[in-house]
Amino acid sequence: MYDFQAARKRSELLMNIRQYFISHGYLEVSTPALSPYLIPEPTIKVFGTEFRNEFTGNLDLYLIPSPEIFMKKLLAAGSGSIFQISQCFRNSEQLGDVHNPEFTMLEYYTVDADDRDSIAITEDMIAATALKGIRAGWMDSRPLVITMHEAMLRYAGVDMDKAEDISYLRSEARRLSLEPGEDESWDDTFNRIFLTYTEPSLPKDRRVYLTDYPDRIRCLAKKADGRPCRKRWEMYIGGIEIANCYDEETDREETRSYFEEEERRLCDERKGTGDVIPPADPSFPQLAIPQSSGAAMGLDRLLAAHLGLNCIAPLLLFPLSDMLTSGKPKESE
Repeated sequence: MYDFQAARKRSELLMNIRQYFISHGYLEVSTPALSPYLIPEPTIKVFGTEFRNEFTGNLDLYLIPSPEIFMKKLLAAGSGSIFQISQCFRNSEQLGDVHNPEFTMLEYYTVDADDRDSIAITEDMIAATALKGIRAGWMDSRPLVITMHEAMLRYAGVDMDKAEDISYLRSEARRLSLEPGEDESWDDTFNRIFLTYTEPSLPKDRRVYLTDYPDRIRCLAKKADGRPCRKRWEMYIGGIEIANCYDEETDREETRSYFEEEERRLCDERKGTGDVIPPADPSFPQLAIPQSSGAAMGLDRLLAAHLGLNCIAPLLLFPLSDMLTSGKPKESE
């Protein structure tokens, strides 16, 4: 059955978010859902399709996993602070309580801000856009801001000051009854520990901002001064990841290095698998991105958190899980 009451709450939340950012001087933008190039991200699989035209020829296109690639081009062109609410797409992810291949994302970039500024902006936005008549318990508690170093030590007993040494990390994984292979990458061993011990132990009664991710996990966030980490955070509500944020990389050489390394890794990992290998945008590393901080938030998950649900399917009018199991549309109430 369609849940039109949930649809009304979704509409209210999206309207509140738009009003918040517009009232704070952000420009709302609308960028394409299809692109011939993407940012190379080996951990994200995408949907591929083809544009066909008898006059211009055919062109492979890819559904965007986030609007980042286009929004950063607008930043570099002088747009100022911007935001967008859009549909995004990720393939080959397990269907579950908080996963749907097509989902609604809020992405916002604040010029002349860093990742710590974005925590304050996000907190203010969540408080200002709360749904009328609904007050989830997590909104009444002060957020926990905790570094990855602190979280890994507290919940898994792993000292991240020593974890740059992969032999130490593997020995810690074995201590925790995990069995990393001798050829397993640093990233995979770290994630094995983090996802098994640290992430499930994060407090569920409040918002949690997990900051300062390891430098070894490559991303387009700036390196922190004097520490082996990047200026990035992820925000959790009820133990579920809701948002992530970068102090955006502005160094073109760092961006070029990231593109080369991650594109090579992506091609190596997917060679012979049949998985889509989207080409990296050749112009992206040359963008003059201003000092800014960007955050991306899953709005299906945020709405579920507001309504006290641990599953997003009831909030989607057409979840893919229903299409796969029945192929039949829901009946209207």
